[in-house]
Amino acid sequence: MAAAGVKRTKEEKTNEENTPSRWEFIAGVSVFFAIVLGFLIGGYQLLDWITDAEQVPLEGVIIQGDRTYTEDSEVLNAILAGEVGSFFTADVDQIRQRIEALPWVYSASVRKEWPQRLRVYVVEQEPIGIWNDAQVLNRFGDVFAANPELIRGHVPLFAGPEGAEDEVLRQYRRIMELLVIHDYAISRIALSERFSVRLWLNNGVELQLGREARLERIQRFLDLYPLIQAESEKAVAYADLRYDTGIAIGWKEQSDSE
Repeated sequence: MAAAGVKRTKEEKTNEENTPSRWEFIAGVSVFFAIVLGFLIGGYQLLDWITDAEQVPLEGVIIQGDRTYTEDSEVLNAILAGEVGSFFTADVDQIRQRIEALPWVYSASVRKEWPQRLRVYVVEQEPIGIWNDAQVLNRFGDVFAANPELIRGHVPLFAGPEGAEDEVLRQYRRIMELLVIHDYAISRIALSERFSVRLWLNNGVELQLGREARLERIQRFLDLYPLIQAESEKAVAYADLRYDTGIAIGWKEQSDSE
C-alpha cells in the first residue's frame, strides 16, 4: 500500500512540473500572435498614412536643363496634368512621360528627393531645320510636331517625301562640309520623289544637282562661279549642274535683282 502511494505521489509531482511548461508555451504563442497582429495593424496604418497625399505631399519641384523653347510653367502643367499622389505614391515614370509629351522636349528624367520634392532634368530637342514647312527636324533626323515659326529664318528649310528625312539630312551634311569651306550655307534643300536634289544657297542662287555625283557638281559650281560673276553684271538665279561637263546658268531679271 505504501509503495502504491509513493508511486502516485511521483506521478502527481511530474504533472505539477509539466503544467507550468504548457502554460508558458501557450503564453509564448499568444504573445507571438499579438506581436504579429500588432505589426499587421501598424503596417496597415503606416501604408494608409504613406498613401495619403495630405500626410506626405509633394511640395516642391526643381527643374533643370538648358532650355530655349520650354518654360518652367509648361513642365509644371505637364506634371499636374495627371495624378501626382504623395511622395511615396508618385509614379515618376508617368510624370516623365507627360513631360516628354511636350513639343520641344526630347527626353526627361524625374526622381524623388526626400522629404517632399521632385527633381526634373529636361533635355530639349535640337532643331536643325523645318521639315516640309510644317514640322521640325532634329539633329538625329527625327521629325517632331512643334511650332516652326519659332525657328524660321534661323535654320534651313528641308523638303522631301515622307520617310526621306534621313536621306535629306545626310545630303545636307555632306554638301555643307564642302560649302562651308567657301563661306556658303544652304538656306533650303529639297529631295524629289525620284531623289533628285535641289538646293538654295544663302545668297539666293538655286543649284540643280540631280541624282548623282552631287559633290562633284557642287565643286564644279564653286570653281566656275567667280568666272560667271565676272562675265555679267546680272545676278545668277540658278545653276543647272545636271550635265557631265559644263553648267547652264539662269539670270535674274533686273527688276528681281532690285
